Amino acid sequence: MSEKEEVARSVEVSVAFHGERCIHSRNCVIDRPDVFVPNVKGEWIHPDRATADEMLEIAHNCPCGAIQCSRSDGSALEQAPVVNTVRVRENGPLAFRGELTVAGEAKGMRATLCRCGLSQRKPYCDSSHVAAGFEATGEPATEPSEALATRNGPLNVAPQRNGPLHVTGNVEIISGTGRTVDRVTDAYLCRCGHSSHKPFCDGTHAKIGFQAP
Repeated sequence: MSEKEEVARSVEVSVAFHGERCIHSRNCVIDRPDVFVPNVKGEWIHPDRATADEMLEIAHNCPCGAIQCSRSDGSALEQAPVVNTVRVRENGPLAFRGELTVAGEAKGMRATLCRCGLSQRKPYCDSSHVAAGFEATGEPATEPSEALATRNGPLNVAPQRNGPLHVTGNVEIISGTGRTVDRVTDAYLCRCGHSSHKPFCDGTHAKIGFQAP
């Protein structure tokens, strides 16, 4: 998916907004309405009204990675997390945090990927789950697992054609309340919305004729 971006700069920081990845969680406009000003014509992102550290906090609160920050000189502001995670959102998408590559492209540290099967912007969530009334618990059963020797590092998500998300790399799957569901280095996560073992794939996509690039 080719992404468009809006860029706003201050003396300290450069902010890139990727509208096609936005799931409208609204953390940015609720936490800092002076920086992200909704429903206006023209310029609506004002990084000059916040410090670089404050902008980084706003970015961290954006689960989908629509907001990306760097220093004005182009150097990295956001660092890779100490623990890679996939958070299972109640009746919603999978929220990834890590040094991400999605479908072969580097995508920063955060992304929300569709698990209802209905997004028009697969593999990314576009909030179609809301209108569809998608139901899937954010509190799946705990799987037996051992602590990972390494908990960070590159995290690769490879959407399988007409199939699940193949995730490779060190990652902890976390419930909505923060409970560790599983610790894996190689897993297939459901994105057709019909697995009986969510968030994991159980092969149902083949039975229902799920189609996705």
